[in-house]
Amino acid sequence: REMAEESVFRDLLEILMSASSEIEQAYKDSCELVDLDTCLLLIAECFRCLRNACVECAKNQHVMRNLGLISTSVRLIKLLHGIQIKEELLLTALRCSLQFLGNIAAGNGDSQNSIWKCAFPDLFLTCLTYSDEKIVAYCCMVLFTCLNSEKVRELLDPGNLTVALHVLKVYKEQLESEWSFLIVTDHLLKCPELVKALYAKLSNQERVTLLELIMAKVSEKNPATSEEMNVFMRHADFLAGCFQEKCEAVLKLTSAADAEDEEALVTIRLLDVLCEMTSNNGQLEHLQALPGLLETAIDTLRLTHLAGKQAVNIFTATHAMTGQEEISHPAVGLKSHLIRLIGNLCYKNKENQDKVYELDGIPLILDNCSIDDNNPFVNQWAVYAIRNLTEQNERNQELIAQMEEKGLADNSALESMGLEIEKRDDKLILRSVRKKP
Repeated sequence: REMAEESVFRDLLEILMSASSEIEQAYKDSCELVDLDTCLLLIAECFRCLRNACVECAKNQHVMRNLGLISTSVRLIKLLHGIQIKEELLLTALRCSLQFLGNIAAGNGDSQNSIWKCAFPDLFLTCLTYSDEKIVAYCCMVLFTCLNSEKVRELLDPGNLTVALHVLKVYKEQLESEWSFLIVTDHLLKCPELVKALYAKLSNQERVTLLELIMAKVSEKNPATSEEMNVFMRHADFLAGCFQEKCEAVLKLTSAADAEDEEALVTIRLLDVLCEMTSNNGQLEHLQALPGLLETAIDTLRLTHLAGKQAVNIFTATHAMTGQEEISHPAVGLKSHLIRLIGNLCYKNKENQDKVYELDGIPLILDNCSIDDNNPFVNQWAVYAIRNLTEQNERNQELIAQMEEKGLADNSALESMGLEIEKRDDKLILRSVRKKP
């Protein structure tokens, strides 16, 4: 890009400053400003020129910053925000001013710091709550461009936490806003303390939104750095704690009237994230060692299983569907996910395999391996869990073999898992009859 003469930017600065003082004066004297439209038109055009001139041009960015265009722009945006009319010219002026800030900050640390100094948190609080979607999106772009790990920590301050809360609200309400998604996934989620502080302030609906964003991050296929792994482990500790605290909330879903219970929906989302986290080798060992998580999963499976047997509800196994209907209840798949989590936590982990034995979890899993339309893939997850529970664990193999012999385990269910019982020297052995998938 060619560098423009400094005098050009000086002229634009002067136009902006005189337009500002004209607007200010008019409001001070509360007189009708006849040419407000001309002022707004001029401001928008100046910002268009500035916005375009600093795209990928560090020299122009530098000159503009040194002339004080950043602080002038921030002051002007606050002034424009104070104008109570909602006309197109005002919106255009505001949009162009924010685009200019986004462009002068792009790839330029000095500009980012300068904007942060002038605009944080007031300007962001003002523009993130604006009624115009484009203004909100451009504000998110500026915020995303300026953030770094140091600045993210500033959001922890109780007064500044509102900025992060507003970003989440923007994402929830304007799902096509890519910038708000990136602020959360690329910046906010890198600070476990911030996630914890945010979570405490959010409504249950907003917690579901945050957990979906965490899920998106956890599901990424890119290999994580050791620093990222450390962050994920701290998230895992926190989320496992939340799940253990709230797991009984899912029982509210036995009544049709509570099918939309928000606390229960949060618990289901927490379970989804923990299933995903335990599917990742880097985080699995850490989660396997967490006190109480495995017990909670087994207890919750037992409680929901009992609830489904005591009365007909969403936890009752059913296979009366023709396959045409879709069950849209939020608890669909809950038992499958609990069995998946138990299976993951027992993967090559003797201590957890034994814990499931002691908690009487093996008969419980076997009792849940028939086809159930309320729990798609429950059979596959039960197969997976039983494999992980019996791998190099004779006591667990023996228990299943004895159950089958006494007619307590369904032989056809074991066969469908590719397992069979064999008697060897008065000992019952559980044997795989097909290659592992």
